[in-house]
Amino acid sequence: MDPTRSPSRIQLRTYVYMDSLQPQLAQYMATVSQGFLPVPGDSCLWVEVSPGMAVHRLTDVALKATRVHLAQQVVEREYGSMVIHHRDQSDVLEAGNSVLGHMGAQPGDRTPCQIAWQEVIRGMTPDHTTLINRQDRKGSMILPEESMFILETEPAGYIIYAANQAEKAARVKLIDVRAVGAFGRLTMSGSEADVDEAAHAAIRAIEGLNRG
Repeated sequence: MDPTRSPSRIQLRTYVYMDSLQPQLAQYMATVSQGFLPVPGDSCLWVEVSPGMAVHRLTDVALKATRVHLAQQVVEREYGSMVIHHRDQSDVLEAGNSVLGHMGAQPGDRTPCQIAWQEVIRGMTPDHTTLINRQDRKGSMILPEESMFILETEPAGYIIYAANQAEKAARVKLIDVRAVGAFGRLTMSGSEADVDEAAHAAIRAIEGLNRG
């Protein structure tokens, strides 16, 4: 094998497993998915690697290992990501183990998640909410007087896990979640109490990943 193309040269940037996709996140992912659409309750694995083209081999390994479905694959200049899912958690976990085995890696080898920005903005004004709602329209609409939680992570893929855990914890609306590129970005809205709880859950989720 050409040593320049060895699996050992692949950097594991993001590796996050979600046991059960929450309803809003699953539906949001389906709006951007080019493959098999995830549904609420599916287990899901998000993997991001560098260099980007390496994700093709890892996708092949995952799909041949078990019955998982490919929801999305993005190949960028520097990074490549894949999203696999299945109703059966064991299939997703086994596919993930196969990918790690091919790379000679462990989940702990992933790049630690850095929080680039986090903030809760309370009592949103009509002008501000209207502008947000006019932007890329795939999630819910934020309403005046609601509170808004925003989060930015690096690497980008971790934002999906944060969004899923936040939705589990509180009755919030998913406005936007972007998990490709250099940074991941999440926007949620709701009552002040619910947004505070969602924010705490998202931060705890990321801190738990870094400890694990």
